[in-house]
Amino acid sequence: MTATSAETTGFAVEFTTPMLGLSPHRKFTLEQIAGAEGLYALRAADADVRLFLLDPLSGDYGYAPALPADVRSELGASEESEVRVFVVANPADDGVYINLRAPVLVHRETGRAVQVILDDQAYPIRALLGS
Repeated sequence: MTATSAETTGFAVEFTTPMLGLSPHRKFTLEQIAGAEGLYALRAADADVRLFLLDPLSGDYGYAPALPADVRSELGASEESEVRVFVVANPADDGVYINLRAPVLVHRETGRAVQVILDDQAYPIRALLGS
């Protein structure tokens, strides 16, 4: 997925199974939010459902989880470089929290996606951005 295509037209994303809490929705559009580097809106194609996703490579977050081979296979990706990694961002009164334990993985070419829960306890479920 190129930044240009995501910024102007959106990128079709289809989850292999619905994300927790978003069932039955599986088809979404991923759009970069203008003026907010690395921040995207994930919008359901068939409902008024939206999540914010952050590309952790857009900043110095030190986030580099190992992607399980079975998950890459589920996406149809033979190499990690074929997969974009995003984390869910939740705005709150005291800042923005990101979920580093359950990244959203998207195949760069096909848009096939999955949310995976990592076994690595080093990654918190709720981390305050900037802390």
